[in-house]
Amino acid sequence: MTSHIKFQVKQLIRISYDFLLRCIFHILSVGPIPTHIAFIMDGNRRYARKNNIGLKDRYRPGFLALMSRVKHCYELGVKYITIFAFSLDNLRRQPEEIQRLMELLREKIEVFLENDGFIKKYGVRLYFVGNLTVLGEDIHAAANRLMEETANNTTTYLLVCVGYTSTYEMVHAFEESIHLGKENRIIELEDIEKQMYMSIAPKPDILIRSSGETRLSNFLLWQTEFSLLYCPSALWPELGLWHMVWALLNYQRHYAYFQKKMKN
Repeated sequence: MTSHIKFQVKQLIRISYDFLLRCIFHILSVGPIPTHIAFIMDGNRRYARKNNIGLKDRYRPGFLALMSRVKHCYELGVKYITIFAFSLDNLRRQPEEIQRLMELLREKIEVFLENDGFIKKYGVRLYFVGNLTVLGEDIHAAANRLMEETANNTTTYLLVCVGYTSTYEMVHAFEESIHLGKENRIIELEDIEKQMYMSIAPKPDILIRSSGETRLSNFLLWQTEFSLLYCPSALWPELGLWHMVWALLNYQRHYAYFQKKMKN
């Protein structure tokens, strides 16, 4: 087969695939589309061992998978995306792995700052959520700069939870509520919720944890009371569009039930 014919075959496959995607998205759009999907990106280390990827590049496939998920959420009409990028509990890992995680985070922030094509294409506004002081001054400053430079984007909101655990978030919200509360005034539930790191977004409609694990691992405990939990066996870099489609179909199937529970 000549290179020209190979090229034509690839083009035909690509056109057919794009047409199939448009059909799927059109069918899904008939039903309710979630506003907010959260991800626990589990399985990066297992994927690296499975594919003989060294520590230096262990998290790169996971970053590429994240870019694909943002793209698919954008195409499906999902406005808010939250990812559990770095837990406070991750600080217990080996120092070299923590250092590599921080280096990768710094590297990707710098890539976004220098080349904002992806951010502009999908209208992404970045939020870094959690105790950012654990990142170090240079990464903290770069994260703040990226949040400032994307502040006018309103199409897609990407919340990156770093230095985060749900219990830490709740303690922080309680402390802030007490600090801001007036003398002899009872602190209400809404006062606490306003001080949550995640108050910048609606509560997640779907929480997806890759690798088949069914634990929340101290992530969004306050916000996921009525969230659909979906735990495919695929490791995070293996999570694909079809997993997203299946999650949306399950959400639409249970939509009436969730709406009824939230109203009660």
